[in-house]
Amino acid sequence: MGDHLARAEDFENKAEKKLSGWGLFGSKFEDAADLFDKSANSYKLAKSWDKAGSTYIKLANCNLKLESKHEAAQAYVDAAHCYKKTNINESVSCLDNAVNIFCEIGRLSMAARYLKEIAELYESEQNIEQAVVYYEKSADFYENEEVNTSANQCKQKVAQFSAQLEHMLAFLYVTCYYGLSLSNNLLKYGVKGHLLNAGICQLCKDDVIAITNALERYQDLDPTFSGTREYRLLADIAAAIDEEDVGKFTEVIKEFDSMTPLDSWKTTLLLRVKEKLKAKELEEDDLT
Repeated sequence: MGDHLARAEDFENKAEKKLSGWGLFGSKFEDAADLFDKSANSYKLAKSWDKAGSTYIKLANCNLKLESKHEAAQAYVDAAHCYKKTNINESVSCLDNAVNIFCEIGRLSMAARYLKEIAELYESEQNIEQAVVYYEKSADFYENEEVNTSANQCKQKVAQFSAQLEHMLAFLYVTCYYGLSLSNNLLKYGVKGHLLNAGICQLCKDDVIAITNALERYQDLDPTFSGTREYRLLADIAAAIDEEDVGKFTEVIKEFDSMTPLDSWKTTLLLRVKEKLKAKELEEDDLT
């Protein structure tokens, strides 16, 4: 173990000297990249995962200087797999960088693969909201590449977690309602946010009756909810879905977002609802 660590540090020091020394632009970065690669591999053998990850990032930067974008993306992936053992946030950041590069060079199936891996990381950390966002992105990329089996797997995850979130958020609200006083303004604000999230999950079920029943349940839990902008948003979206009116759906969300910006999780699920609504509208047009 100690020998591997010493070799890793030696390779890394030599790479840094290459970069700081004089030399032809291309050959300098090529030599440094080779040394960083050897260093990262040695750090892995020493099970020094953070150092291996940071060294792979240095390798990625060298490859970017050399315009070797595929190699740079792969180095970010290697860095992510090292950080996965110690630092999930760094792992996600590296995978995000890899995805951006794969998109830039047109490797969309690779981008889809690593978007799914990000989703799985968030899932492992029980960050279900972000898992949904990335499973949705991955599904879109897989669909664009006509990899339908993988796209459907990701969509199933989105549906599964959306349902779980709806129940979880409603349960969280009930816990707050019965366990704490609603006279506290901060709690009231948190409650309407939870109910909005729960309602958005209900919208994904594409069932107007279920949405209407959910809104009635939310009013029973908190009679003041019907007077909030969050309630009005859900009710107006439900009406737009019932009327199969995409224009109204878009306008309602745009108006709400202009005053209270929607986060990426809400935006992702609402876009999914909108796509379903569009598909229904097209079906109606075809029939006429």
